[in-house]
Amino acid sequence: MKTIEIIRTAQPSEKILSLKNKMFEEKRFMSLEQAHIITESYKKNEALSTAKKRAHSLAAAMDFLHIAIDPEELIIGNRTAGVRAGVVFPESGISWIDKEIETLHCRPQDKFNVHPEDIKEFRQFILPYWKGKSLEDTIRAEGAELIDCIAKVVKINQKDHAQGHICPDTEKWIRLGPAGICKEAETYLKKEKDPAKIEFYECVIEVLNGARRFMRRYADLASEMQKTTVGKNKANLAEIERICRKLASDAPECGAETFREALQALWFLYVLLQMESNASSFSPGRADQYLYPYYRSDIDNGTLNDESALELIEALWLKFNQIVYLRNSHSAAFFAGFPIGFNIALGGIKEDGSDASNELSYLFLKAQEHLGLPQPNLSARLHEKTPEPLLNECAAVIGKGSGMPQVFNDESIVPALIAQGISEKDAKNYAIVGCVELTTHGNNLGWSDAAMFNLPKVLELALNDGVCLLTGQQLGPKTGTLKDFKTYEDVEKAFQTQIDYFFDKMISACEVVEKVHQRILPTAFLSSVINDCLEKGIDVTAGGAHYNLSGIQVIQPANIADSLAALKQLVYDEKKISQKELLQALRTNFKDAENLRAVLLNDAPKYGNDIGWVDNIANKWIVYFSDKFKGLKNYRGGRYHTGMYTVSAHVPMGANVGASPDGRLAGTPLADGGQSAVYGRDINGPTAVLKSVSRIDSSRGSNGTLLNMKFLPQFFKTQEGIRKFSAFLRGFVRLKINHAQFNVVRKEDLLAAQKNPEAYRSLTIRVAGYTAYFTELAVDLQNEIIARTSYDDI
Repeated sequence: MKTIEIIRTAQPSEKILSLKNKMFEEKRFMSLEQAHIITESYKKNEALSTAKKRAHSLAAAMDFLHIAIDPEELIIGNRTAGVRAGVVFPESGISWIDKEIETLHCRPQDKFNVHPEDIKEFRQFILPYWKGKSLEDTIRAEGAELIDCIAKVVKINQKDHAQGHICPDTEKWIRLGPAGICKEAETYLKKEKDPAKIEFYECVIEVLNGARRFMRRYADLASEMQKTTVGKNKANLAEIERICRKLASDAPECGAETFREALQALWFLYVLLQMESNASSFSPGRADQYLYPYYRSDIDNGTLNDESALELIEALWLKFNQIVYLRNSHSAAFFAGFPIGFNIALGGIKEDGSDASNELSYLFLKAQEHLGLPQPNLSARLHEKTPEPLLNECAAVIGKGSGMPQVFNDESIVPALIAQGISEKDAKNYAIVGCVELTTHGNNLGWSDAAMFNLPKVLELALNDGVCLLTGQQLGPKTGTLKDFKTYEDVEKAFQTQIDYFFDKMISACEVVEKVHQRILPTAFLSSVINDCLEKGIDVTAGGAHYNLSGIQVIQPANIADSLAALKQLVYDEKKISQKELLQALRTNFKDAENLRAVLLNDAPKYGNDIGWVDNIANKWIVYFSDKFKGLKNYRGGRYHTGMYTVSAHVPMGANVGASPDGRLAGTPLADGGQSAVYGRDINGPTAVLKSVSRIDSSRGSNGTLLNMKFLPQFFKTQEGIRKFSAFLRGFVRLKINHAQFNVVRKEDLLAAQKNPEAYRSLTIRVAGYTAYFTELAVDLQNEIIARTSYDDI
C-alpha cells in the first residue's frame, strides 16, 4: 500500500505542533457559562414541558455561548471559548458542586481552577434555582435509601450526569447534515397525531435548526477575523467560513462532500452532543469506514494527498483533547484522568467477513504515533485475516508508549453480541464506546456503565456472616462465618446467597436511575442521530433506539479466583490453615499473622499463570453472575448483560474491601482492568496470562472486557521485537479473548515522573481502558500502575 510508505517517514507539521503546545499551555478552569444560559432559559419557560425546556435551553446555548477560532486551526469548534474547561451542567448535578466548588482546585484527582466570581454567581444565581430539581437531587429523593444500602458492594452510576456511552449515526449526520435530518423529522411531524410525538418532533426540529445557527456563528466569526489576518491564516479562515456555511445550509447539498468537510461535520456533531448532555463517551466508532469515501474521492481528484490528509486527521485528534469532563470527587476516583471517551475503531471485518482496513486505518495510527495524546481512545479491531502490515503497524505504535491502540477481537466479540440479540450485520459493524464498552453503530442506547458489582466485597461478607470487616456493619444477610463452613461447597453457597441479595437490589436501583433520566433529561438532539427514534417518535432515553441494553460490570474475578483457590487448597483440601485461624487473620488484617499471610501469598496457586482449575473458578462466578440476567428487562425494555472492566475503580473499591483470603491487605487495590491478574502474581509470563484469560467465557463479556498488560520499551526497539509482538497479537486473536491493552514504559520513568511531574507533563499511561496523563493521576493510582507486572519478552 503506497500510503504506508509515504507516512512511514512523515512528521507532524509545524501548525500541528504549534496548536498542540498552545493547548498544553492553557489551564483548566470550571466553566459556568452554559449553566447560566440554561438557568435563564428555564426561568423564561417555566410553563413548558421538560422536553421543551431542554430543547429551548440547548438552542439558547447554541446561540449565545462564546465561541473562538485559532487562525491556525484546520478543524474548529468547542462548547467553551477556551479549551479543557470543566462545564457545570445544572440539569444533571448541582448539589455536589455546592459541596466541592471551593476544593476543585486542590482535590487529589482531576483538578480544576475556579474563578472567585464564578463561586459567587453559582451560589447566588444557579444553585437557588436548581436545588432539588436536578437529576442528582431527584435520584437522591427517590432512591437514596436503596442506593445507599448497597453502596459498599454496588456502585450505581449515571446519578449526576447524562448517559453517554453512545455511538451515534455519524455517517448519516455527515451525509445529510442537520438540514437533511430536520427535513426527515418534519416529514414525520406532518403525519403525526399523537401529542407526545408531535412535541418530540418539534423539539428535534428546534435543536437541529439551532445546530445550523451554531455553525453559521463560526462562519461569521471566521469572516470577521479575515479582515485583520494576512497570509496563509487568512486563506485558512476563508476555507473555514466556506465549510461552516455549507454545513449550515438548508440546501440539498448541505452534507459534506470533501474530506475536510466530513471531519469538520463530525466534530460539530460531537461538540453539540456534549452541549446537550455533558456526558462521557460519545464515540465516533469506525471512522476509517465511513470517512473513507470522502478521503478516496479527494485523493482521486487530486485535491488531497496523504500528507495533507494526515495533517487534517491530527487537527481533529487535537480537538478530541480539548473537551474534558468535570466529575465529582467520588466519581473522579473511579474514572480518574478525565476519560471523556471519544473512541475511534480501525480495521476489523466487513459484512462479508473480509478485512475492512484501508489507508485511513494507517493514517489514524500515524496520527496517534505523532501526537501521543489521551484522546481519541484509539482501538484496533483484529481478526484472523488482519493483514500483517497493519498488525506490525499496530505493534510499532503500541511500542511508542501512549497506550494505544488497544486491541479488540472480532472472532470472539461478534458472536458475543449476536448472543445478546444483536443482528449479525450490526454485530460485524460493532463499535467501541468510552473505554472498552461494546455497542452497535447509530442504533443503540447501551447504558453500558449502569453499575459496578464488587465481588471481593461480597466474598468478604460471605465469610463474616454478612458483616463488614472494616466497619462492623451488618450489610448482607446472615449466612454464617468461615469457621461455620464445614466444606468448600458451604463457602460457595454463602457466597452465592450474598450475590443474590445484592443483585436484586442493584436491579431495582438501576430502574430508579433510568426512570429519573427519562423524566429529567430527554435528549432531542441525540435522538435525531440514533436510528429508530425518528421512526418511532420516541426519545432515546424512553426506549426509542433499536437496541436498549444495560451493562453491569462484575469486579473482580482475579481476586475471587485467588481467594477461593486459597480457601479450597489450603483450608479445605490440604488443611494447612484452619478456618478459625484464617477468619481471625482476616478480621485483624493479618496482625501478628504474617507467616499465615505468606502461606496464602506463596503456597496457593494464582489466576494468570495458566493453571486451569484456578482460572475456572473465575469463570464459574462470571457465568453465575451473568446467568442471573436471563429473562430480565431494563426500564426501556431491553436486556441486561455483563462487562468485566474497572476503569480506575479497582483502587477506591479496594479501599472499601477488608483483608481477603488471597493474602491481600485491607484497603489495598483490587486487580486492575477486569480480567487482569492481581499485580505481581502473574509470574509465568504474558502467554500464560492470555491462556488464563481465555478460560473466561468471552460471550459473558458482551458489554466489554479489559485486560491490562505492561511491557518494557526495549522489547519494541528491534524489528524482531515488533515481529514477536505481532505474533503475540495473533495468539490473542486465536484464543478468542475480547480485549487487551498495553503500557510500554519503564518503572524508573514512572518513579521519576512522581518526583518531578513538570518534566513529565506529557507522559501518558494506560489506566484501565483509557489513556491519561500519568502526572495528573492521584498518587495511590500512580502507585498501583507502577506495581503492575512488566514483561521484557514473550
